[in-house]
Amino acid sequence: MRFNVFGRVVAITATATGWQPFHVGDGTRRPASFVIPDFVTEDELAQYLFDLFHESASPSNGEVTRLG
Repeated sequence: MRFNVFGRVVAITATATGWQPFHVGDGTRRPASFVIPDFVTEDELAQYLFDLFHESASPSNGEVTRLG
């Protein structure tokens, strides 16, 4: 699943041990440098990302939304 996190696209994959986040680029993705705890549910991911990156919000990019 992918999220727009204040203007940056983050892909998150479910694994056997929890969540693996990736930064998405021009046809590539690289492991992200943050951790999503395994107790965060799929329904809570957008709120978790908002809480984690809220300092990156701007007037033109003030939301975290799930893409597609």
